[in-house]
Amino acid sequence: QVQLVESGGGLVQSGGSLRLSCAASGSILRLNVMGWYRQAPGKQRELVAVMTSDGSTNYADSVKGRFTISRDNAKNTAYLQMNSLKPEDTAVYYCKAEGIRRNDFTSFGSWGQGTQVTVSS
Repeated sequence: QVQLVESGGGLVQSGGSLRLSCAASGSILRLNVMGWYRQAPGKQRELVAVMTSDGSTNYADSVKGRFTISRDNAKNTAYLQMNSLKPEDTAVYYCKAEGIRRNDFTSFGSWGQGTQVTVSS
């Protein structure tokens, strides 16, 4: 199995910054894509940012220029640096990883448990 553990959420004032971390562990041969999604109350889960193993990135329009996704492939860890936070960024942030398992070479897609980010006005 592959497990994802997120950390770094919390309460911050509008205009502030937070950095989320997502550490993947388990039977991992390769992590192809790591990404961040968020879900606000009453809304559907939406993509925030994703990064492939070769460094390609994709961001939601609402976070471009404010959020930056990065990866440490040696540590199987992804980060989301969030700057200039706005109240509308308030949500539970989930990490997702897709890759290949080491034990049987099958593909997987795993979600973390989520971390709350609250931005006060």
